[in-house]
Amino acid sequence: MEKRWILKPNPPVDEVEKLSKVINLNPFLTSILIQRGISTFEAAKEFFRPSLDQLHDPFLLKGMTNAVARIKSAIDSNEKILVFGDYDVDGTTSVALVFSYLKTFYNQVEYYIPDRHSEGYGVSEKGIEWAATNNFKLIIALDLGIKASAMVALAANQGIDFIICDHHLPGESVPQAIAVLDPKQTDCEYPFDELSGCGLGFKLIQAYSQKYEPETDIAQYLDLVSVSIASDIVPINGENRVLAYFGLKKLNENPSPGLKALKEIAGIKNDLDISGIVFTLGPRINSAGRVAHANSAVELLTSSTESQALEFAEKLNLKNDLRRSFDLATTEDALAMIEADVTLQSKKSTLLFKETWHKGVIGIVAARCIEKYYRPTIILTESEGKVTGSARSIAGFDLYAALVKCSDLFEKFGGHKYAAGLTMDKRNLKAFEERFEEIAKKCISEEMLTPKIDIDQIINFDSITPKFISVLKQMAPFGPENLSPVFESKNVSVINSLSNMKDRHIRFLAGQENNSNFFNSIGFDMMECYDQIKGKQPFSMAYTIEENSFNGNTSIQLRIKDIKFEHQLK
Repeated sequence: MEKRWILKPNPPVDEVEKLSKVINLNPFLTSILIQRGISTFEAAKEFFRPSLDQLHDPFLLKGMTNAVARIKSAIDSNEKILVFGDYDVDGTTSVALVFSYLKTFYNQVEYYIPDRHSEGYGVSEKGIEWAATNNFKLIIALDLGIKASAMVALAANQGIDFIICDHHLPGESVPQAIAVLDPKQTDCEYPFDELSGCGLGFKLIQAYSQKYEPETDIAQYLDLVSVSIASDIVPINGENRVLAYFGLKKLNENPSPGLKALKEIAGIKNDLDISGIVFTLGPRINSAGRVAHANSAVELLTSSTESQALEFAEKLNLKNDLRRSFDLATTEDALAMIEADVTLQSKKSTLLFKETWHKGVIGIVAARCIEKYYRPTIILTESEGKVTGSARSIAGFDLYAALVKCSDLFEKFGGHKYAAGLTMDKRNLKAFEERFEEIAKKCISEEMLTPKIDIDQIINFDSITPKFISVLKQMAPFGPENLSPVFESKNVSVINSLSNMKDRHIRFLAGQENNSNFFNSIGFDMMECYDQIKGKQPFSMAYTIEENSFNGNTSIQLRIKDIKFEHQLK
């Protein structure tokens, strides 16, 4: 797929020189810092030296005082507390975190995850009924609930109070709960509004610990928070960067038994970063709710012994294998449908429906379709007599805002700018397909249908020195809003060792004209470039820089994002 290269504008030279001098840094890396809003010594110090002291006061969250007071009241009155969360990674880590914390000093607490297939997303009526039947008096909802006004009212009629911890966008009104913790509320003055659901759960236990359990070490739960931050694709800046930094440290040095077992089952021997979580731990945790019930993920994440955790991890890994088979088969089916429909290929959006597709993998399939046909994509199936599905978007198209314009056609929906879920009556399917395409036509230009690569800096290979690499590593963790810097180098050529891997990937030793530095370079799913770069013609290469560890040896590797020849750059 052709890609647009967009070179970010360089900051003013005097700004770069001034900051470079103050922090003793390469001007290329200094420019990247300024591009990311880090333009003073103090900001750079905070960025390169994260501290838990940088976390915000949890009581700045609207409703936090009421939330911790109600939990304390429940504990003092020996009331049963139900920790209720979503079935995805963010939801299950949230539940594991809050449940594990409360269990350290209170026994009357259990958890509940709705079944993806029979209950769907959100606070379910079945869940409320179960809580009432089992005499729970307080529900703490995590990673869901901001649009559950009817369910909160139903619970209130049964004598059950609600505390909602959600990071999704509120609707026109919020539920009448004891407390609603959501920094995206317009009247919430919390300084950071991009926490994950598990991050909000952490703020809840941070507040409770400060007030009632000051001796408890809540940092022990940060490995769960880092997994949620990575898997829910929230920005890695502000408070999230601090949480992710210390969460990754815990995950790599002293993880909980559950995550330790999962790493072992996944064959992870090197330190994990955000990307590593996304491709290894996240899918395995998610697989529980995708092909069976997410309770098994929480069982793993709350395991107290390594032997118990390993048993749960092995079962989860089998579910992940099953999820993979569903995923591959459904993706093949969906791509074949697009390839067979010329009219669909010419649209600004993709909407596919098949009654027999597995509900648990349709979000993954939507993302895979975008990799080949770059446009907002909605994959739908039938479940419990309704049409239900997942949507994924492209850069520049606000998916959630588009769905709001179709909300009269849905029974329920929710999500973010780039990912969402929805449920509707089958009779509304055609109207939704037509309306969504009209919205896409108005909002999406032809240029937007070509994915772009943002280039941070143009450099020569001789700039990639040990100090350069050392500073680059300190800019991690990388993720949305703090992506691994993308560099462009010109006049690159294959020095030797050009090979293809599995007829999909390319690998070679890259060199640059009049430059003594050479680097192993790898391009995943880039076989279309193989024949082009076999020749002697030099090319420009967009890439990130990473360390590659293999058999105890660590080397610098360039991860290729795209290759262009001179005529393609004009």
